[in-house]
Amino acid sequence: MKPAMICLIILVMSSLPLYGAATLSLEEALETARDNHPQVVEARENLHGAEARTGLALASYYPQISVAADWSKGRSFLTALESIRPTEMNITALYLKQTIYDFGRTAGSVEAARSYREATDKALAVTRQELALRVKTAFYLLLVADKQTVAVMETVKAREHVFRQAQEFFTQGIRAKVDVARAEANLFSARTALIRAENNKRIAMVELANAMGIASLEGRSPVEPAQVAVTLPERNQAQQDAVKNRSEMHQLAALKSAADSSLKTAKGSYLPVFSGTASAGYADRDFPPSGNVWAVGLNLTVPLFSGFSSVEQVREANANRNAIEARQNNLKLQIGKQVEAAWFGVSEATARMASTEKEVAAANESKTLAEGRYQEGVGSIIEVTDAQSRALEARTANIQATYDYYTALALFDHATGYIVGSRQ
Repeated sequence: MKPAMICLIILVMSSLPLYGAATLSLEEALETARDNHPQVVEARENLHGAEARTGLALASYYPQISVAADWSKGRSFLTALESIRPTEMNITALYLKQTIYDFGRTAGSVEAARSYREATDKALAVTRQELALRVKTAFYLLLVADKQTVAVMETVKAREHVFRQAQEFFTQGIRAKVDVARAEANLFSARTALIRAENNKRIAMVELANAMGIASLEGRSPVEPAQVAVTLPERNQAQQDAVKNRSEMHQLAALKSAADSSLKTAKGSYLPVFSGTASAGYADRDFPPSGNVWAVGLNLTVPLFSGFSSVEQVREANANRNAIEARQNNLKLQIGKQVEAAWFGVSEATARMASTEKEVAAANESKTLAEGRYQEGVGSIIEVTDAQSRALEARTANIQATYDYYTALALFDHATGYIVGSRQ
């Protein structure tokens, strides 16, 4: 092979990534969950069913048309002849029935169906928001597990270096064998922590994939979102916004409207129904019938007594309405609690992030000094171990504070009912 060709191959190979690990952003995870998760599919199909029930309620406004054919043969008493004679009749007719006025029964049913459809639409929004919170929490948890794995891995490398130094010092007669034993014990302790961290990362990957509604992440690794300064609104304003924005409040409002319409329908059962009928067809003794027949009529149905069913329907509709109103009041209390907790959570996590960043810097400096002193032969193995442990603890605390910050923001968005990505 020519040298120029070899150089070209090396250049192309060097431009390719060492491994094909794809990345996964939070927006991609949320979009995948919205498209694939079975809970969203179920809520969407429930909405389709509610739309169909609305169409079913509207059907009562339209005429009912049917075609019927009837054949009968027997012995009947004929009034005109005042005697019993053999009879045979074939009838084929088109029947039409149209409700003219039913004092709000149909209107109430249609309004209730439309309100239930609105409530189902808000239920879909609630499902999406709950799922978005779950995806965010799982996404941030995987970020934490990934960072923690890296931090523990670096600690393992640092303790491997100290272990080799302890062995070298012991060989040269500078240090006692106890240093080698302690360095080895510290190394295996760090490796155990690494096994635990890697297992936590695998569990976090499974949780994120499950929240997204897919079998696995297929090797994709999460990308940490850019940190932006967030200014929270006043707590009172946040609570007011939450009551206005939460889909659960809109859902209960739609259910209350449906309950009012159902009450209207129940009260309409006390009143009469006025309808018109019409039919046209053929009747004869022979088949097919050839005699032309038709009829038109009006029908007035006045309920007198229905076994107290109308009374119980009204009672049930009133009870449902009152129960929904109680749920609204309870939800307002829960929203206030959630907004308060999320608001304080963001503030507390923000403060811990700033504090732990300084703690990490100080612990890393102490670790560097202790490792340098031991490498020069003037420090002790205990000093190095303590410094490395404190550095890992400080970094773990900072990682946890960052995760708590992201999670608190997600909880705040969920508590206040902000649409994903709409809060600046």
